[in-house]
Amino acid sequence: MIIGRGILKFMATVFCASVLVTEQPAQAQDAAKDYPNRPIRVIVPFPAGGPTDGLARLLSERLGAVLGQSIVVENRGGGAGGSVGAKAVATAQNDGYTLLMTPGGALTVGPAVHKNIGYDPLKAFVPVGQLIESSQAIGVHPDLPVKTVADIEAYAKANPGKLAFGSQGFGVGPHLLMELFKLDTGAEIVHVPYRGTAPMLAALVAGEVQMAMDPTTTILPLIQAGKVRAVAVTTPQRSPELPDVPTTIEAGYPKLISTYWLGVVAPAGTPPSIVSKLNAAFRESLDVPETRARLSSLSARVKIGTPEDFGKMLADELALWSGIVKSANIKAE
Repeated sequence: MIIGRGILKFMATVFCASVLVTEQPAQAQDAAKDYPNRPIRVIVPFPAGGPTDGLARLLSERLGAVLGQSIVVENRGGGAGGSVGAKAVATAQNDGYTLLMTPGGALTVGPAVHKNIGYDPLKAFVPVGQLIESSQAIGVHPDLPVKTVADIEAYAKANPGKLAFGSQGFGVGPHLLMELFKLDTGAEIVHVPYRGTAPMLAALVAGEVQMAMDPTTTILPLIQAGKVRAVAVTTPQRSPELPDVPTTIEAGYPKLISTYWLGVVAPAGTPPSIVSKLNAAFRESLDVPETRARLSSLSARVKIGTPEDFGKMLADELALWSGIVKSANIKAE
């Protein structure tokens, strides 16, 4: 039987396509085989000196030991909630060699406030995992005559516009929580945004602002030194480091709940095998007693789950913050 050239060409095309289909899963499965074989870049979307930078360097140091490669931490501060650094990762090669280590600013809070932030946080990245969490404390200058959240409400209402609240930047989680507090109570409090944690805390100690909300990883030393008075923590349970300080729930303000956390994402399209390998490496890094002890000394606790767990958490938080932005009618500056 004689087979025409057209049929032979068609059969060859089908054969090549079938080979590609069988090879692609194998290639995806083998993506992590030699990974990593060069340094990994971890983008921190905030300036040096803040809670994110310090924790990122600690975690990256241990990660490098587990993976047997250098981890280069790069600070890319700027933009809404750290969007400059997030964009750099969103547009990077999806080969596992560029990661974003961040709290919620770049992935949930920032996108909730800034609709034109430049990327869709649920589509531009693939979750690797949540790493740690920490309490957040509402702190006031010692000269402010308040000891509870209710006192803050009463003082703000008796002195409209005279109480200033400092934040790490416009649209960050603490800023949104304070806007929600103002919305619920009718208190008139002036918002003063700073470029990061360090200048905000310096302003609080100097009395330039009278109150602020910050992770215990950075505000705790000031509280312990008597330079800041803690009136509440914004977590469901009391902080182990501040056992005598009530939660906002106990204080009668159940909506003021927000936990500081740190997690890792990679560019969308990063092979699942590499994501899985990174998640396992972070899990091993955080399982070392010395690492846990060092994190504990910084008022941080290990909390790592699967990439799927982290993905669900990001979607839930984005929906939560978007609802708060809408309720409080917060407009991007």
